Amino acid sequence: AAQGILAGINAARYAAGTAEIVFDRAEAYLGVMIDDLVTRGVSEPYRMFTSRAEYRLSLRADNADERLTPRGLEIGCVGADRASHHSARAARLEAARTMVQTRELTSAAARRHGLPVNQDGLRRSAYALLSFPDITLDRLASIWPELSGIDADTAERLETEARYAVYLDRQQADIDAYRRDERLALPDGLDYAAIAGLSAELRGKLSYLRPRTIGQAQRIDGMTPSALTLLAARARRA
Repeated sequence: AAQGILAGINAARYAAGTAEIVFDRAEAYLGVMIDDLVTRGVSEPYRMFTSRAEYRLSLRADNADERLTPRGLEIGCVGADRASHHSARAARLEAARTMVQTRELTSAAARRHGLPVNQDGLRRSAYALLSFPDITLDRLASIWPELSGIDADTAERLETEARYAVYLDRQQADIDAYRRDERLALPDGLDYAAIAGLSAELRGKLSYLRPRTIGQAQRIDGMTPSALTLLAARARRA
């Protein structure tokens, strides 16, 4: 079904003379599935496990709207009602995020309020405090009453985001590196058989799969760092 949706969208765009839509591995599970099928192939029915996604911490169900509705708007497959709902929800989340990021207190003050933080003299925002176990927005609202005005849906999103913020920042660095590789395109019609230094196995796989980018080539089974160096050199000369 997911392949059919993307195929239908791109068929319509092809007929209209517009560029195809591609979802990458850091953007959606749909992108993970398509990339797996293209770069790795299948010998049995494909099953979409979360473990297949290296950036699964960013591909959560709770942020699917935030990740994918803007793409739907760009493509033209999101209606006005959903667009309005998304805009309002995003505005509520951004306002709540700003609110918790601008409320701060010292470690001593946090301890006086019964919050389990180290007595290191650092000032922490309400957003940072949400990353601690057992600290919720409801609990912080006893310190900053205005936080009680955040609706339940936004509060849940914010608590999840804050809890994983450190790990998400690290993952974003990995995503940035991945996307740099994805921007390094391999030339169309590249003759892999003529590249000295590639094993016969890799020449066969590359000739069959025809990866578009260094990033796709990197995910082919059996790819080696030395082979990627050779391919990157060809890509940069193109």
